[in-house]
Amino acid sequence: MLYSVKGTLAHVEPGLAVVECGGVGFKCFISMNTQKALPALEESVFLFTQLNVREDALDLFGFATRSEMNCFKMLTGVSGVGPKVGLAILSELTPEQVAMAVASGDSKTLSRASGVGPKLAQRIALELKDKVKKMEGSQGGMPSGAGVISAASNAANAVQALAVLGYAPTDAAAVVAGFDSSLPTEELIRLSLKAMASRL
Repeated sequence: MLYSVKGTLAHVEPGLAVVECGGVGFKCFISMNTQKALPALEESVFLFTQLNVREDALDLFGFATRSEMNCFKMLTGVSGVGPKVGLAILSELTPEQVAMAVASGDSKTLSRASGVGPKLAQRIALELKDKVKKMEGSQGGMPSGAGVISAASNAANAVQALAVLGYAPTDAAAVVAGFDSSLPTEELIRLSLKAMASRL
């Protein structure tokens, strides 16, 4: 319903930012990573948003980047992961680190976040990896003409990680194919995100 807010940064406290738009202050719950990216008070700010509707509340969550918003949506789609846990994970890890952890099945990294025990971390890694596989299957797998992608390559890991961030595997594969597949996976993810952001 609410995709983004743009206005003046009126108030900040740990885990919370208020963006004033047209005389209305929108209270946005935020991660520590988004908080670090905020400008000074009274300056212009833009946040991607996700509205969470409950019986007793409407909570608005704000994100500095589209990747972080997409990652939050994927995380909160996992059974047992509510918005608070999603923000806790994104306060401890960047979206790229979350994506890498899921793509490599590294539940230990996910369990560094507050409120995420080993069992929940394993569930997140498994469920999101399964989601990515289903996305790949529904789109006919990785495109063979993209110039990527042997199953165990850095490029394949980067495509999987980008899918965790909400990008279609076919789109991700086409972008990753434009870079040197011998680069480290983290670098391929970073370059691909930058390339995709410039298209918007």
